[in-house]
Amino acid sequence: MSKEFVHNSLLDNLREVFIRGDVPPGAKVPEAELCERFGVSRTPLREALKVLAAEGHVELLPNRGARVHVLTLEEVDGLFAVAGALEALAGEQACKRIEPAALAALEAVHEDLRTAFRARDLAPYYDANRRIHEAIVAATHNPILQTQYAQLNARIRRIRFDSPMTEEIWSRAMAEHEGMLNALQRRDAAAMASILKTHLMHKSEAILDAMRAEAAVQKPARTRRPASTAPANPPA
Repeated sequence: MSKEFVHNSLLDNLREVFIRGDVPPGAKVPEAELCERFGVSRTPLREALKVLAAEGHVELLPNRGARVHVLTLEEVDGLFAVAGALEALAGEQACKRIEPAALAALEAVHEDLRTAFRARDLAPYYDANRRIHEAIVAATHNPILQTQYAQLNARIRRIRFDSPMTEEIWSRAMAEHEGMLNALQRRDAAAMASILKTHLMHKSEAILDAMRAEAAVQKPARTRRPASTAPANPPA
């Protein structure tokens, strides 16, 4: 087993740890625990953490290990703005380049999405949703776009695990997915790009609203100053 294979395998495993939220945002990375879990020493683990820091998953602390990066409102807004543009481009190119077999496979995954939605079963819905978006990007046959999307999507997936899913949000998302499939079947590149961009915008808005609400709850109430007993207009 090559050193490069071990490094890449460890990198993939660690990335999934942070994406799934096994170590919560802001928490220190438990190096000893992860070394034992993946059967590696500290050296390869720390090399992998350097890569994940460059990707935005963790922050390296001088002489104190690493901690999981806490995404700010500005970062989330920026991530989804770029993701929306990338997916819109992917949608345009997929409409022009998707092959019949790939379209049939995507239609089958879309049926899985419908089934999960009807049952209100969130885990398989998220799985089918991920596979659909990845299939659209794969259908572009554009390796540069695929690489950029994979790097960006790794960070966005972590946010999606914690995102709200009300009945209104879920129904709207499902309707947008129906529109995507219809546009792809008609090879309507403009409609596909517009739906994907709107879809990502709605997702961003829901997540940002949830983050703001959570921040408002966690923000300590201001300590009120005691009312003054002095007269409003003291005598001269």
